Amino acid sequence: MFWKKNRAEQATEQAPSPCREPATGDELERTPTPGYYRGFRTLDQQNYWDAATRKLVLDRVLHVPLLRFFHADEAITMQAVVDRILPQDDRTPGMRIPILPRIDERLHLDRIEGFRYEDMPSDQDAYRLCARAVDAMAQELHGMPFHALGTLQQETILQSLHDGKPLAGKDLWQSMNVKRFWSMLVTDCCTAYYAHPYAWDEIGFGGPAYPRGYMRLEEGEAEPWEKEERRYDWLAPVNTLSDQAPPLDRENLSRDKQAGRR
Repeated sequence: MFWKKNRAEQATEQAPSPCREPATGDELERTPTPGYYRGFRTLDQQNYWDAATRKLVLDRVLHVPLLRFFHADEAITMQAVVDRILPQDDRTPGMRIPILPRIDERLHLDRIEGFRYEDMPSDQDAYRLCARAVDAMAQELHGMPFHALGTLQQETILQSLHDGKPLAGKDLWQSMNVKRFWSMLVTDCCTAYYAHPYAWDEIGFGGPAYPRGYMRLEEGEAEPWEKEERRYDWLAPVNTLSDQAPPLDRENLSRDKQAGRR
């Protein structure tokens, strides 16, 4: 059964931007190309690519795969998870990178690494388990599905998975290594995100260098088509873990390094 991505995104599409302007504290304006290279478009370079490269890159923009692996309820949960791992609230909705459809495509086509850890199920079973377990955690802790929680509640749940110590739903998580799954999830999100030309715009990457190549290879000089870098600052909102990381314990870090050398 084919299921369109639009429904999975409804839970987060209307959420206000979580970022604020440093000077005023006002909500950060959404833009088509956030980041250090405002106005830069990698796709403006497509005439310099060969036909095969151009077709491959444009396909990532023009053809977003329909969801064929995740069921509707799983997709709503996993979309909310992905939105917290790689937030895109500073992008205009039409310029957001479709991460979940690419993960879904990988699972549907069974694109795997070619090996599996003994304490992990298949990638497909791991993702289905995650969707059930994350919702179970949300229900146990807050009496609501995960996608309906506030940002801070969602991030607190995900932080516990990052730490390998789920706050709830422990019976479900016992069937696989939580840290291994977290690593796979973040890797899948980053792979889908940075394979997309909209992410290249954000980092000032001009796309494939073949067949044009690069000509200014010394002293870090910019190519003629590159855009000058501008500082991109923002403040996290109060309802997120972004600014609540514990201070680095430099004394213990130094002691650990010395112990490692010994």
